[in-house]
Amino acid sequence: MTLTELRYIVAVAREKHFGRAAEACFVSQPTLSVAIKKLEEELDVKLFERGGAEVSVTPLGDEIVRQAQQVLEQAQAIKEIAKRGKNPLAGPLRLGIIYTIGPYLLPELVKHAIAQTPQMPLMLQEHFTVKLLEMLRTGELDCAIMAEPFPDTGLAVAPLYDEPFIVAVPATHPLATRETISAEELKRETMLLLGTGHCFRDQVLEVCPEFARFSSQTEGIRKSFEGSSLETIKHMVASGMGITVVPVLSVPKEPSEHVRYIPFTPPAPTRRVVLAWRRSFPRYEAIAALRNAVYACQLNGVTLLS
Repeated sequence: MTLTELRYIVAVAREKHFGRAAEACFVSQPTLSVAIKKLEEELDVKLFERGGAEVSVTPLGDEIVRQAQQVLEQAQAIKEIAKRGKNPLAGPLRLGIIYTIGPYLLPELVKHAIAQTPQMPLMLQEHFTVKLLEMLRTGELDCAIMAEPFPDTGLAVAPLYDEPFIVAVPATHPLATRETISAEELKRETMLLLGTGHCFRDQVLEVCPEFARFSSQTEGIRKSFEGSSLETIKHMVASGMGITVVPVLSVPKEPSEHVRYIPFTPPAPTRRVVLAWRRSFPRYEAIAALRNAVYACQLNGVTLLS
């Protein structure tokens, strides 16, 4: 049994496909298949069901894959401990970030990370919360910036900042002249939402649960439309299709000709943005350096948390 064979079975379990797993491991598919078959013969168990378009993991195989992941993490930890003895900030940091934070935090964050820790480049991965949690668990990421709440997976979590929400309306909308808007008033409007999978969509629905009912006959809301990104939704607002709710960091620094951004009537709904990492991750100094880079950012409208 070798670490390479363990890496192969973890890749197949993740990709559910031998070809994609081989590509992820930078080997040919026959090489990967032969190695896995050898491991199955050594253990005298069947790890994968190979029928159909997708490969599935057997119940016993699932246990073995989980243990293999732990072994690989521990092997990586040995390397990290050796690096840490020389310089804990040396080498890349694999950072995940959700779609509704990345475009607005990363420009400042990367600038400060380069200035403070140039020897620690950030390898960035943008995705949904559920995918980032999986990538943290499997060791594909070292840490991730996400918004609470998310399922308790035993990760270490440090708060970064609280970010209020703000209402975006077309410049020609009757509400565009208002100083503040209440959540109750939004119930009578056409709402534009992010698509399923975005945690920010769920947070907006918590502010006004009526938006979850996609019926034109539903009292209190005429229609709801979906967009793939906050920037796409802002363009839809500008064109007059409806209104939306956005996090304050996504508000442009320069005034928009076609969209007005109006605060909620206090207390404004907010989201807490946090940094999460595996408790077994040995480079705590790298995590601390990343947090310091976030705190150095000029993040207008948010409340930084130490």
